[in-house]
Amino acid sequence: MGSWTSRIVLLSIACLFPVAAEPKDPDRAALEKLLEQVRQKYDLPALAAAVISGDKPLRSAAVGVREYGKPDPVTLQDQFHLGSCTKALTGTLAGLLVERRKLRWDLTLEEVFPAWKEKMDPGYRKVTLDQLLTHRAGLPHDFPKGKEWKDLYQLKGEPRAQRVTYAQWLLAEPPEFPPGSKMSYSNAGYCIAAAMAEAVTDRSWESMVQEELFTPLGMETAGFGAMGAKDTLDQPRQHKFDGKRHEVILPGPFGDNPPVLGPAATVHCAVGDWAKFIALQLTGAAGGKTLLSPETLRALHTPAKGTGYARGGWMVAVRDWAGGPALNHAGSNTMNYALCWIAPQRKLAILVMTNEAGEKRDLACDEVVTLLLRELNPR
Repeated sequence: MGSWTSRIVLLSIACLFPVAAEPKDPDRAALEKLLEQVRQKYDLPALAAAVISGDKPLRSAAVGVREYGKPDPVTLQDQFHLGSCTKALTGTLAGLLVERRKLRWDLTLEEVFPAWKEKMDPGYRKVTLDQLLTHRAGLPHDFPKGKEWKDLYQLKGEPRAQRVTYAQWLLAEPPEFPPGSKMSYSNAGYCIAAAMAEAVTDRSWESMVQEELFTPLGMETAGFGAMGAKDTLDQPRQHKFDGKRHEVILPGPFGDNPPVLGPAATVHCAVGDWAKFIALQLTGAAGGKTLLSPETLRALHTPAKGTGYARGGWMVAVRDWAGGPALNHAGSNTMNYALCWIAPQRKLAILVMTNEAGEKRDLACDEVVTLLLRELNPR
């Protein structure tokens, strides 16, 4: 499971950044060359990237193969896993629901789940949506004491029902620290935030992400869980690398994070579709017309006091090359790796994805970003 420490929108926006406009883009070959250089250096099966720069068309490319050691090439329509970058989708969905007055940033767990109050540890009753999204709720990283990964895979029912059980497990235990007192990265917090959204809308997180983000943004390749089919090499395979061996992980019940963790880390999509979502963030931050108001985007991009993490699912850090604050996140389900940097002041975003995780795989994506920044040479 990745975390930030290990490392934009209406149809009109989607049309500005099409997935398949690249054959006429004279810069595609140069991007492919750069990616292939890095892919070979780190011996990766595949590598994909996209660059959004000012008012220029989207530049994207994908190189390599779907499965290490096999000849089937990746394409621009191929899906890569976002890992914890999924959190930005959940944060943006929360922003949409706040605009519609279905949620509030200061809405508490006891307000949303009054029937749980007696079974909920008193320390969690006043925890807010904002604290959940900024990792300040006092929750553990993934599961409560006495539970393991196998318990999450064994949860019964649809993911929404699973999240109810999961949230009740977590909230019955005392917080690991006083809520609001500090930040501690938590996939559990994003899942409980999604459970709040599900409770107030009577819709599953999966259906809301599809209907409120994927469909209006034209993210046709987006979905949940492992990419492709087990018996057909129709999408990139996931891989683990231990420094010597490229282990192929087939789709299946254990081929991704447990479905209950969807709001934190189970979305996949093609790099061009991921760029459509990132363009929403970039355009909105510049005051342009998107699915969200500029005010909401600012709320999503402003880190909580005393932390570098914003409720929109972004780590925020000042970088000279960005001309001010930059939004960043990385993600991995331990079988893929994704990295995103957004520089609103420069109207610039770079996203990189690969279908392998493990030793030094994150360094390959970092190197792509470094080389592209050197090429773009932002003032």
